[in-house]
Amino acid sequence: MTAPRISFEFFPPQTLDASFRLWETVQVLAPLKPNFVSVTYGAGGTTRKLTHEAVTTIGKNYGLNVAAHLTCVDATRDETMEIVNAYAEAGVTEIVALRGDAPKGAERFTPHPEGFASSVELIEALAADGRFTIRCGAYPEPHPDAADALADVRWLKRKCDAGASSAMTQFFFEADTFFRFRDACVKEGITAKIIPGILPIQSWDGAKRFAQRCGTKVPARLDEAFATARRDGREDLLAIAHCTQLCDNLIAGGVEDLHFYTLNRPHLTRDVCHALGIAPQPSLEKVA
Repeated sequence: MTAPRISFEFFPPQTLDASFRLWETVQVLAPLKPNFVSVTYGAGGTTRKLTHEAVTTIGKNYGLNVAAHLTCVDATRDETMEIVNAYAEAGVTEIVALRGDAPKGAERFTPHPEGFASSVELIEALAADGRFTIRCGAYPEPHPDAADALADVRWLKRKCDAGASSAMTQFFFEADTFFRFRDACVKEGITAKIIPGILPIQSWDGAKRFAQRCGTKVPARLDEAFATARRDGREDLLAIAHCTQLCDNLIAGGVEDLHFYTLNRPHLTRDVCHALGIAPQPSLEKVA
């Protein structure tokens, strides 16, 4: 079985301890030679400056292809395009264009009166700009704001038609969830690459909280398995086994790319990649 192409998501640090954790994460995972890495925005766009600093530092110091997240939250169109220009000047060539979550304290996303109203509008502007490869998000299970699963597929079609060349999905726990979504996308005429998003489970309680927020179904069998593993002190072993099996099933079903949500904690992601046959590739330096 051919090893997949991989990519990693990081988030920008907001404290000194978090900064050390990010750079440790990059150092541990960079030797796996990901196809690209992405750096998120905080909720409500609160880490805009930190995201820019992380993107430029990772690209400059580690030679990785960095895709910068960009959202529509709490910014005018002009302010958003200023950020786009700053990314271009820093040598960034890929953007992950997202609507973004509601700002802290707000129940729902509300567009800025002078801003982009949706991810589709943002993607259209980036496509017209012409300087970037555009990636977007996708939901294999219904987004909390979506009427149903088909609405998510049709919205993804609009994003791809607007200029997105690939999409990374929200995480899920079973491969069949992705395959059903992929089939629905093909039926709807989507030809862009759809990359499954993989969440190595650092904390089962934390994973369930994430799942509740984004509409991901939690299989009862997995809940029971982690309860047993916790009693036996085997949570990490179960997390690696589950994640590796999920990736194996996806690869067996024709998936060629995997996008890992690292949560800036690299070791489970690294161990899963090793289990999939992805070995570190040391950099070759010039010898005098």
